[in-house]
Amino acid sequence: MSDAPVSLTRRMSGVVVSDSADKTIAVRIDRRVRHPLYKKIIGRRSKLQAHDENNEAKMGDRVTIEECRPISKTKSWKLSSIDEKA
Repeated sequence: MSDAPVSLTRRMSGVVVSDSADKTIAVRIDRRVRHPLYKKIIGRRSKLQAHDENNEAKMGDRVTIEECRPISKTKSWKLSSIDEKA
């Protein structure tokens, strides 16, 4: 068995679509899934609210977010890193 550390927090990557709220960003997550019956690859999209403590992510940036404790009614994710600036 390997001794590599296992990360229990979920991480997702997406694009910031809104940064107008204070300490909050809206991140669009795009993923491709196979249709269960027809087997065609289709695109699925979801939008998550994430906590951005220092207001450093701007609209259009590609970011990584990770799951955390609920911060508000809609925020259960926090900004982990900014992968690519817009």
